[in-house]
Amino acid sequence: MADALSIIPAALLRNLADKLYERRKNAALELEGIVKQLAATSDHEKITAVINLLTDEFIKSPQTNHRKGGLIGLAAATVGLTTEAAQHLEQIVPPVLKSFSDNDSRVRYYACEALYNIAKVVRGDFIVFFNEIFDALCKLSADSDANVQSAAHLLDRLVKDIVTESDQFSIEEFIPLLRERMNVLNPYVRQFLVGWITVLDSVPEIDMLGFLPDFLDGLFNMLSDTSHEIRQQADSALSEFLQEIKNSPSVDYGRMAEILVQRAGAEDAFTRQTAITWINEFVKLGGDQLVPYYADILGAILPSISDTEEKIRVVARETNEELRSFKAAPSEGFDVGAILSVAKSHLSSEWEATRIEALHWISTLLDKHRDEVLSFLSDIVDTLLKALSDSSDEVVLLVLEVHACIAKDSVHFRHLLIYLLMNFQDDLSLLEKRGALIIRRLCILLGAQTVYHEFSSILEKEPNLDFASIMVQALNLILLTSSELSELRELLKQSLFNSAGKDLFHALYASWCHSPMAIISLCLLAQTYQHASTVIQSLAEEDINIKFLVQLDKLIRLLETPTFAYLRLQLLEPGRYPWLLKALYGLLMLLPQKHLCCKGRDRGNETVMRIGRDAIIVTPKHRSEP
Repeated sequence: MADALSIIPAALLRNLADKLYERRKNAALELEGIVKQLAATSDHEKITAVINLLTDEFIKSPQTNHRKGGLIGLAAATVGLTTEAAQHLEQIVPPVLKSFSDNDSRVRYYACEALYNIAKVVRGDFIVFFNEIFDALCKLSADSDANVQSAAHLLDRLVKDIVTESDQFSIEEFIPLLRERMNVLNPYVRQFLVGWITVLDSVPEIDMLGFLPDFLDGLFNMLSDTSHEIRQQADSALSEFLQEIKNSPSVDYGRMAEILVQRAGAEDAFTRQTAITWINEFVKLGGDQLVPYYADILGAILPSISDTEEKIRVVARETNEELRSFKAAPSEGFDVGAILSVAKSHLSSEWEATRIEALHWISTLLDKHRDEVLSFLSDIVDTLLKALSDSSDEVVLLVLEVHACIAKDSVHFRHLLIYLLMNFQDDLSLLEKRGALIIRRLCILLGAQTVYHEFSSILEKEPNLDFASIMVQALNLILLTSSELSELRELLKQSLFNSAGKDLFHALYASWCHSPMAIISLCLLAQTYQHASTVIQSLAEEDINIKFLVQLDKLIRLLETPTFAYLRLQLLEPGRYPWLLKALYGLLMLLPQKHLCCKGRDRGNETVMRIGRDAIIVTPKHRSEP
């Protein structure tokens, strides 16, 4: 201390702490000359004493003007040292950095000014303090005083220039500092950080792309900032990095994919759109690197297919198709179980488009990796079965395709039909609204004969007779009216002389007995008229109630359909089909009298009998019972 006081005149020290800026400035210039003389003689001991004096008596002083003077003095001393300044930076820089947190905004301003002047002198030697300086600048960028902010921005630009031209800058040491601050919400700090990312990325010698996973999430977080300028800066930085990724032969897709998946579900639409766009490029570029992340990516894509924003939906669909077309095997890290789990979870989505694509994925996996999918069947089968009750017809049809693929195994096939019957029994409205759609589709996918044979086998042992009757009636109506079952009807028509038709008739017969009208129509379809007549005769012992008559009316209406055109034509040859006549007479006798009309008008000895709109014309020689 004594050495410093002997070197620096007392008047200079008084002026350095004066409240007037001009006096402090003149004192600093005088101090600069003294230090320059000491540096010329390499008297570093006295230089150190001067620096210590400025630090202890001025910067640490409780008096604001003293602290201001101390900061101006340290900057002046550095200027005086010129090339010798580097060896004294350990004494000079820390007190200045500490002043950045001073309670007085004017002191903080002078600290920025002092460090700016110091940095101009030492340039590259300044880098050893970069981490501390960066931390200080980050805080000052959000300073409450506009003048301090302005001074900090000037210093920030100078530091960026020094860093970009320095070969001593360590990106590895800088990244942890950046990562720690990326989720700060203050808009000024965010601008500060994006500025540094952009500047460093522009330096060819600095590989910012290699460290992108460390701060990518923070950049995405800024896309939803309330400030348009910050959103624009973050988007610009992300666009530049995406372009670099496209041109780079080595990219860590995996770590970034995890971040993108999370951001694809953000509340902010712009963030979601950017994330989906990145995922789309990653799927195209990532190749084998992305295979272990397919399940996570799919989990982000499926909801995006139903996004409220059209741009997101378009990119999500494109990405989904790209992802599904990729060929990978379980041995290459393709996790069938994980992808199945994701698809299963989205079958309960509120959005139809998402449910549809989830089913497409399950179907694709069954085509490409059937054995692996079946090994996880117990995990997904209940969800697939419940999906048969979906409100969307398209979803139901796709679910049936998946079930049909699974049902190539006979055990799964029977399980499917049993579950369907249970669902129909629990919810008769489902049978009424969707029954025909489901059964017809199953017949197309699995074969009508196989489906009906299995249904009949199950219903034959159904303990709930009321449900069995309703179900048989539904199956019978589909059999008689559906175009998909025309071949089955033709086979039944040949049951009297075709073994396959006969076997089918026998297979259906036992369960069709649950419904009188169903068994009668089956016999009429199979042209077993004598047995049909016998069944009709046996109905005399039944309770002919409203339900019975409704079913009888439906049967009569069915006799008027194209399916039974052959039967009506056979009435033209009563001699060949006497049992058909008796069967139809029997149906007439079961009808209430208002449905029955017998006339012998101007037709000679012919009798005309009508069932609905059809007329049965009987000649005298065939009036006797067969």
